Amino acid sequence: MNKRYLIPLLILGAAAANAAPATYDLDPDHTHPSFEVDHFGGLSTWRGTFKKTTGTVNYDAAAKSGSVDVLIDTATIDFAHDKLNELVAGADILNASKFPTAEYKGKFSEFSNDGPKTVVGELTLHGTSKPVTLSINSFKCVMHPMLKKEVCGADAIGAFNRADFGVNYGQQYGFKQDVLLRIQVEGIKQN
Repeated sequence: MNKRYLIPLLILGAAAANAAPATYDLDPDHTHPSFEVDHFGGLSTWRGTFKKTTGTVNYDAAAKSGSVDVLIDTATIDFAHDKLNELVAGADILNASKFPTAEYKGKFSEFSNDGPKTVVGELTLHGTSKPVTLSINSFKCVMHPMLKKEVCGADAIGAFNRADFGVNYGQQYGFKQDVLLRIQVEGIKQN
C-alpha cells in the first residue's frame, strides 16, 4: 500500500476507535441524585440527596445517541435531619420497605458539539412510572489521571409532580407537590 494513503487510514481508524459506542458504570462515590421540595406552601425549601446509587450510561458520540439507567436506593434518603429521613423513608411517604428503589431510564435526545443536552425518559417512583425529561447543564469526558480510564460526567436537572406518583404527603397542609430533581453523575468507561 502506498504510504501516502496509509497515514490517513491510520488516523481514520484511530478516530473510529475513539468514537465507538461505550458503556460507563456510574461511580457511586461521584453520583448524587438530589432534590428540592416545598415545606408548608413556600415557608421554606427542603433539600436532600440519596446516598446510594448505581447504574450505567451507554454513549456513542459519533452516532449522537445513548441511554441512561440510574437506580436509587430510596432508604438512603438524606435531608441531614435523622427524624425527617425516617419519616420520608417510612410507610407514609416513600415506603422504602415496599418500594426499595426509584429508577430513571432515558435516552439522549438532543446534542450540541459538547455532547448530549437532553434526556427523555421515565421515572419510576413509589411503583408508578411517568415521563420526566432532564436538561443536561454540563457534560464532559476526560481520561482520568488516576484510574487511567475514560470518565464522563454530567449535571442534569428536571422537575415532576410527586403527587403523580402517589407521594402526596403534606398536600392537605398546603405543601406544593413539585420536585426539582438534579442528577450529578460520573461514569467510568467499561469497554
